[in-house]
Amino acid sequence: MNAAAITSAPQEILLAEPRGFCAGVDRAIEIVERALQKFGAPIYVRHEIVHNTYVVNDLKAKGAIFIEALDDVPAGSTLIFSAHGVSRAVQEEAAARGFQIFDATCPLVSKVHVEVAKLHKEGYEFIMIGHKGHPEVEGTMGQLESGIHLVEDVADVARVQPAQTELLAVVTQTTLSVDDAADIAAAIKLRFPNARQPKQQDICYATQNRQDAVKVMSPQVDVLIVVGSPTSSNSNRLAELARKLGTESYMVDSADELQARWFEGRQRVGLTAGASAPEILVRQVIDRIKALGAVSVRKMAGIEETVKFPLPKGLKLID
Repeated sequence: MNAAAITSAPQEILLAEPRGFCAGVDRAIEIVERALQKFGAPIYVRHEIVHNTYVVNDLKAKGAIFIEALDDVPAGSTLIFSAHGVSRAVQEEAAARGFQIFDATCPLVSKVHVEVAKLHKEGYEFIMIGHKGHPEVEGTMGQLESGIHLVEDVADVARVQPAQTELLAVVTQTTLSVDDAADIAAAIKLRFPNARQPKQQDICYATQNRQDAVKVMSPQVDVLIVVGSPTSSNSNRLAELARKLGTESYMVDSADELQARWFEGRQRVGLTAGASAPEILVRQVIDRIKALGAVSVRKMAGIEETVKFPLPKGLKLID
């Protein structure tokens, strides 16, 4: 690269396709917005509805109150469970308190919960691949009182001590790195050859598609920007994946976090967004990179997502 190029501003922004909102996030946000329109503020939401600062602040401004403990919800209130899902204990406590409840759990997370309940009745124990402390993991593990063991990496697999190994099933958090999860699943299969794998991969279609797009994009760009909040698992995985592929990558919650030095000598900038990041933030990032000198924006070819999930009953605005 010549000296002129080293100091030059970016010339092109390459946009990943698909990027941003998935069907589960769309549905979860719509549930909160419809509840606010139908029942009025405040509407209580257990945990951030999705892991994005902009979305949460927007809904707060409209009258949503985000809580972690059900003690913070007044009697007679409307309560929404976040897209990440909740444990059976939370479900039961909320029902016992008599709240009007709408469940915004992503249907792909609910599918994992249903599978855990079904196989548990058949006597299975579980190994769950996921990140400790993530609300989705807490919700899935909380479907059972015991018999579900968390592994975060290959090393954890050697430490798992199930009570029996004849009936053992593997489940995963839906927002993991596809490649990392495959490595851990292979280690589980090596140690527990009879362990039942998910019929269909638990990692959701949107997570897979966004990671596949980053794999295609990374070799074509000099730096990759991921729009997503620090708490967003799937957004973090996109930035990690690019780095593993040898591409410099940064994750930003908003355009304000972009730093001019990231783009010095970078001719082509890749841009994607996690499944909980709205397109308005992507547009603001594009504007900021253009202000730094980028002159063109090109959209990559990619999978068009057509998945749509139905809303819970009781949220039609006109009954």
